[in-house]
Amino acid sequence: MKKSNGFAIFIAVLSAIATVAAAVVAVVLFFEKKKKDEEELEHYLDCSIQ
Repeated sequence: MKKSNGFAIFIAVLSAIATVAAAVVAVVLFFEKKKKDEEELEHYLDCSIQ
């Protein structure tokens, strides 16, 4: 029984780490896309003024 509990805890910790990593990646990708969109908009506005 103790071995099973240890394995369950290991799986739970591993799942928590994977969840945190996925959340970090999602946030980074969101901000990179937002930054890229702002740069494209700025470039478009600069070109349309000229």
